[in-house]
Amino acid sequence: IVAITGTNGKTTTSRLIGRILEANDLRVGMTSTDGIYVQGRQIDDGDCSGPKSARNVLMHPDVDAAVFETARGGVLREGLGFDMCDVAVVTNIGVGDHLGLNYITTVHELAVIKRVIVENVAPNGTAVLNAADPIVARMANHCPGRVIFFARDKANPVLATHRAQGERVIYAERDALICQEGRKKRRIPFAQIPLTRNGSIGFQVENAMAAIGTGWALDLPWETIEAALAGFVSDAATAPGRFNVFDYRGATLIADYGHNPDAIQALVQAVETMPAVRRSVVISGAGDRRDEDITQQTEILGEAFDDVILYQDACQRGRADGEVIALLRAGLARASRTKQVDAIDGEFIAIDTALARLQPGDLCLILIDQVEEALGHIAKRIAEG
Repeated sequence: IVAITGTNGKTTTSRLIGRILEANDLRVGMTSTDGIYVQGRQIDDGDCSGPKSARNVLMHPDVDAAVFETARGGVLREGLGFDMCDVAVVTNIGVGDHLGLNYITTVHELAVIKRVIVENVAPNGTAVLNAADPIVARMANHCPGRVIFFARDKANPVLATHRAQGERVIYAERDALICQEGRKKRRIPFAQIPLTRNGSIGFQVENAMAAIGTGWALDLPWETIEAALAGFVSDAATAPGRFNVFDYRGATLIADYGHNPDAIQALVQAVETMPAVRRSVVISGAGDRRDEDITQQTEILGEAFDDVILYQDACQRGRADGEVIALLRAGLARASRTKQVDAIDGEFIAIDTALARLQPGDLCLILIDQVEEALGHIAKRIAEG
């Protein structure tokens, strides 16, 4: 049993871990915000990141290994769907998400909930933790088993201390990931991890580290782990809405489900590594987030994109008509780069508006809301050429 939680990166990391376990000839059951999958076949859809979905997988006769994306909502409602896990993965906490809901108002309160999977690691199990996130790093004190720390920066103090103690760590060098335990090192070149685009997409590097740490914690053969990484591409089929890259009439399109300030910041850093004549972004905001969380997203985007198209999505989540758009617009008030801002009613119309403006060499980031439908719409437009 592997449990994964965090603010961002959970679904991609879950799918990557699932692929590593499959490469080891295990029959994998997986729950995520996209549904329940058994041996690669979807048996339920919708948000299945709670304990009820986990129990469905555990009772399935065709499952040897279970990978559970563990969301805060399910933990608050009814705890975990298992007693103990072999590996607990925490990708990041950052500034948090969903704050203000269910009486969880601070990032430290959120961390107490997310930490539950670490507290329920089996005594012979392992927590795989992001050393670069101080709140996540402190969860190590609550783990009954071993800890593997990962961070891109080899000099990270938490990671460096762990490494000096001879414990397992994963970090990045210029062109590879290094897995070190004592004096032993395993080097995995970025060129063999397509997900990272040669190490240029920082958050995908961290997702890969978390998945590698899981395989290592389970003592799977390195050849198996590396083969799974080499074969994993984050496209609309394998990881829908998770940094899916397309070519459209000589322009680059990126579709992503990022919807909190940390995700937006990570996407901006990724996009800035990709050449573009002009950059545009299509964005909405979830109405059940705090005002400042919605506004902060466009504050970040205003520094990185020339053209911003705001749209009102299908799910206002308790907000009045136009309220989310107004908050997003407020975030662009002091934008240093954005010159053009449009507000459009409807996700697909907003996507079409952005596509119509693209010239060869441009880049467009589309922050989608209805994942499957929006990806289908984008695929249709690309097919039309």
